[in-house]
Amino acid sequence: MDLNYSPEEQAFRAEVRSWLAAHLPADIRDKVTGYEHLAKDDYQRWHRILAAQGWSVPHWPEAWGGTGWNITQRYIFQEEFGLAGAPALPAFGPQMCASVLLHFGTEAQKQRFLPGIRSGEAFWVQGYSEPGSGSDLASLKTRAERQGDHYVVNGQKIWTTLGHYGDWIFCLVRTDATAKKQEGISFLLIDMATPGITVRPLILMDGGHEVNEVFFDDVKVPVENLIFEENKGWTVAKYLLGHERMGSGNVGGSKRELAALKRLAAEQQVEGRSLMDDPRFRDRLSRVEIELEALELTSMRFLDQMRKSGQPPGADVSMLKIRGSELQQAITELMMQAVGPLAQPFMAVAGGEGEAPASPIAWRLTPRYANYRKTSIYAGSNEIQRNIIAKATLGL
Repeated sequence: MDLNYSPEEQAFRAEVRSWLAAHLPADIRDKVTGYEHLAKDDYQRWHRILAAQGWSVPHWPEAWGGTGWNITQRYIFQEEFGLAGAPALPAFGPQMCASVLLHFGTEAQKQRFLPGIRSGEAFWVQGYSEPGSGSDLASLKTRAERQGDHYVVNGQKIWTTLGHYGDWIFCLVRTDATAKKQEGISFLLIDMATPGITVRPLILMDGGHEVNEVFFDDVKVPVENLIFEENKGWTVAKYLLGHERMGSGNVGGSKRELAALKRLAAEQQVEGRSLMDDPRFRDRLSRVEIELEALELTSMRFLDQMRKSGQPPGADVSMLKIRGSELQQAITELMMQAVGPLAQPFMAVAGGEGEAPASPIAWRLTPRYANYRKTSIYAGSNEIQRNIIAKATLGL
């Protein structure tokens, strides 16, 4: 197994890095590196820039607008995004729904939906979790009853990320209430402008509006928006989740944040010396850095395996999600420790009204720390991921 990048791959990395430096809008980059929430326009503007370059959907087949890059190139591309402070495009359309359409969709469905996903014209969101059905997704209760040429959907989804931006939502719905949990579920594509849909904000600990409740009251969905077969949606859902978790390690973003942490710690003075000279803090920092390097090597092992087999990742890809999310949280914790009392939530702590904070970034660290509690929960909680590895990979 060769875990080194070839000269061609290193040249590709340099090309991507140079292009990002020239084309990533500074205001969008500053929002990412300054821990601010992006508006819908930010996402769509960046999506249009990538689409014009032909880079919005690099993992798609070339016939549908993909780049033809191999899996290592796509990984490098994703890592460089994180290092540059470029926002990843929300995965719900380009990664998740598109992977389902390409694998399970009819030709008519592909022709209808894929061009808008590639261009960024249509903003997609995911309707999976429900009250009482989060990690135990198969217990969902939102129902869809077929009536002639359409389904009538009633129920509720929750924690719908960026649902207030959504033009379309893909949903798991129950179409057979008498079947076992994993059976009787179908996969529907729903236009968010359809009468009967209500989106209500859920404000998170950081004070941001990122997630939502979505209510369906007698929402009519054409039968042609059913993906695959009725009552076979669990097969689609399992396929989709593998694509969701492969990129959840976020190595590039964590590398950028680790570098920011080192700069921040170097600026802090403790008893007349830099915090980076404190052996206890340096020990905690070095542990995180070593573990991040181990995660990167593990990601490259998956890449090598997928390149040789030509198959999507198996259940053991969950380990990337577990360690990646834990390291993201660990970095936010160390940043809080680095600035100490300056990391008070939602306030500038330097002097009177209207003055700039002592550390322009410090006052944003507490909201970010609170927001990143989500990483070990979304895409299936880490406890569930461990159960998946135990059962599907280790046979326990």
